[in-house]
Amino acid sequence: MHAALDKDGMITCHETASQPAWRRALERAITDPETLLDCLQLDRALLPAARRATAAFGLRVPRGFVERMRPGDPLDPLLLQVLPLVEELDEIDGYVADPVGDRAAEADRGTLRKYQGRVLLIAGGACAVNCRYCFRREFPYAGHVAATGGWAGALKLIAADPSITEVIVSGGDPLMLSDSVLSRLTDGLQDIPHVLRFRIHTRLPIVLPERIDAGLCDWLASLPWPVSVVVHANHPREINAEVIHAFQRMRQAGAILLNQSVLLKRVNDDADVLATLSHTLFAAGVLPYYLHMLDRVSGAAHFDIPETRALDIIDSLTARLPGYLVPRLVREVPGANSKTALGPISGNGTPEAVPLRRPM
Repeated sequence: MHAALDKDGMITCHETASQPAWRRALERAITDPETLLDCLQLDRALLPAARRATAAFGLRVPRGFVERMRPGDPLDPLLLQVLPLVEELDEIDGYVADPVGDRAAEADRGTLRKYQGRVLLIAGGACAVNCRYCFRREFPYAGHVAATGGWAGALKLIAADPSITEVIVSGGDPLMLSDSVLSRLTDGLQDIPHVLRFRIHTRLPIVLPERIDAGLCDWLASLPWPVSVVVHANHPREINAEVIHAFQRMRQAGAILLNQSVLLKRVNDDADVLATLSHTLFAAGVLPYYLHMLDRVSGAAHFDIPETRALDIIDSLTARLPGYLVPRLVREVPGANSKTALGPISGNGTPEAVPLRRPM
């Protein structure tokens, strides 16, 4: 058996004579809170709350990622990103199902137009890991993924608009799709002359590095455009030897690697942690890119920190790191024409929001 995606990007199972290593690893991912607690030798008292939260938003975490967590530590920063907590069930004012305005920006099935010159394709609804702070944890993927129908709707929209010069694939996680499905998209894009750049947003090189196999790298190397892969690591302990090898393979295939993190309470809201992350990423060939304020999605309020605290952290990073290692602190504001950078403290003691005028 192997896990695959149906027409709406959901995981299904199909028989196969052989399967790649990443699919075997995905099959073994932990989806039961009891198993996660047992693997990490954690107190069973956490289980009732974890089961309640899992009923609202499922648990999924690859075992290779769990192996990087500290056994017996309920506050391990990697664990906190995936452990279902009862706080997720609290209803907090200002925390909503669609915090970044995805549905309002949907121009076609799973095809989002937010920023000039770019189109973002929600390739599918599946991820290898369910991050508890995910801003699309309540996105209605069924009926709203761009890969449906062989990408026909997305390709038609892109071909009809010469202002679109960059195509971004996101999700879910686009690398949960097979190489053949990804190739179907890029084969179609090669017939559209105004497409000049291709970008992939993915967490799989971090949580499931087995996905960066020979077939995927051959596909990356075959693409005719500059290709950027934006990975997602929040803490330096997420990056081990297997992850570094995955980065190396993507770079050898010609990809430019960038990282975006989310600023998360008790996970990485610390200048020392983020400085180490920047050093670790750069040593592995990845440039720090964005540090996102939490997108205020329902169920994630316990991860949020004040913007003033975030600015203090960025000030500390700026003082100790060269500029190219300091990620840009940003928030995504629904309806804005770009990411919004958080600027210096204003005269009234609040951070100034400055729209970015460069590619997102």
